[in-house]
Amino acid sequence: MVGTPKTETQDPKKQEQRDADKETVVVRYERKGIYLLPNLLTTGNLFAGFYAIVQSMNGNFEYAPLAIFIAMFLDGLDGRVARWTHTESDFGAEYDSLVDMVSFGLAPALIMYEWALSGLGKLGWLAAFIFAAGAALRLARFNTQISTGEKQYFYGMPSPTAAAVITGFVWVMHSYGVPGKQTSLLALAMTVAAGVLMVSNVRYHSFKGLNLRGRVSFMAILLVPLIFVLIFLHPPQVLFGTFLIYALSGPAMAGYKLVRKGIH
Repeated sequence: MVGTPKTETQDPKKQEQRDADKETVVVRYERKGIYLLPNLLTTGNLFAGFYAIVQSMNGNFEYAPLAIFIAMFLDGLDGRVARWTHTESDFGAEYDSLVDMVSFGLAPALIMYEWALSGLGKLGWLAAFIFAAGAALRLARFNTQISTGEKQYFYGMPSPTAAAVITGFVWVMHSYGVPGKQTSLLALAMTVAAGVLMVSNVRYHSFKGLNLRGRVSFMAILLVPLIFVLIFLHPPQVLFGTFLIYALSGPAMAGYKLVRKGIH
């Protein structure tokens, strides 16, 4: 008599253990690091700001403002390079903000203090502090509103513009041989005004809607070398004048709107 084969009952726990033994567990470790190119440009921005501070302490008011404008160029370049190369990161954004505080907050305030405000005593260093504090608050507000704010306008004067205005003023006066003590009160007013405008609600055009990839007329291309010629002919005057016009455009637009509301 042929018996029926016995079926072995499988233990669920033993089966799970065997399946687990067969599986090969691969643990992937994510490489930690930072993107080189955009952060290298940001480091160059930091170097320029630090160099400006050192030159102002040495009384060299020709190279100190120039270093601030170089920092502005690098600051405008690092973010675009990060977007073009798809190397944006939270680290880069935080690093850029801290560097901007040095190059466009502390460095311009110290340049103006060393050139014109040091002879005013407490008023001098308080004015320089107002500018530095305004830059810090402006950068903090920008970081918190970067994803929710308007793209077409900035609220408050951008800190690089404020830095360009006061250091450009130093550069122009120094190029004409005017000592800072002769314009200390004007320098005081400009420094405080720039600090206040940075934390104000005055709107400034951001130019983010400007399409650099689109086609333009041939005559528009001719403006590019003309701009470079003007800058290289008189760098202090042209750069200071350009940023001063932009700095005044915000209050001018705000005043124009108030006048229109009053008329209507």
